Amino acid sequence: MSDQPPNSEARERVLNTAEKLFAERGYKAVTLRDVADALGIKQASLYYHVPHGKEALFVEVTERNLRRHQLGLKTLIGAASSLRTKLSAAANWLLSQPPMDLGRMLQSDMVAITPEEASRLELIAYDALLMPIADIFIRAGVVGEIRQENPIMLAGALISVIESLCALPEHYLTQSRHVMAESLITLFLDGLRVR
Repeated sequence: MSDQPPNSEARERVLNTAEKLFAERGYKAVTLRDVADALGIKQASLYYHVPHGKEALFVEVTERNLRRHQLGLKTLIGAASSLRTKLSAAANWLLSQPPMDLGRMLQSDMVAITPEEASRLELIAYDALLMPIADIFIRAGVVGEIRQENPIMLAGALISVIESLCALPEHYLTQSRHVMAESLITLFLDGLRVR
């Protein structure tokens, strides 16, 4: 939007705080008052940084988060050489970031915003999260390293499994999340490898 305030340190704080709250609670559960309270400012002051309201703020921070994921995934996957290291790179990236909670996002957040914005964010999520990982499976299938399966489904399954590790409370962990992710990748690959 062209009439948005320019990026500043204060606006960046607003975006970071809103992104964190939306990621933790979801769109419906967060109010602009919650964002203002977390920032320690009056709600009226928040409108300088968020003149178009809660939905515009949610869309902006969600798109920003997805673009960050896209860049991180493409960079790490691109630097890896084998199927296993590419999947590990994707898992490590996802574990290093606050979870997106795609299930909640699709079932709850997207239905609470306008259909146009929901469709736009869903396309961005597809390109930013699913396609970089699906491409790993597509390329491995083309060279005969794995069976040709539905790469989007496999990417979604991998993301879901890794996000589920993020949701585990610390006291349930018997190993680090990264070690658990490697075990799950091994399980994934043993079920897909051409024998």
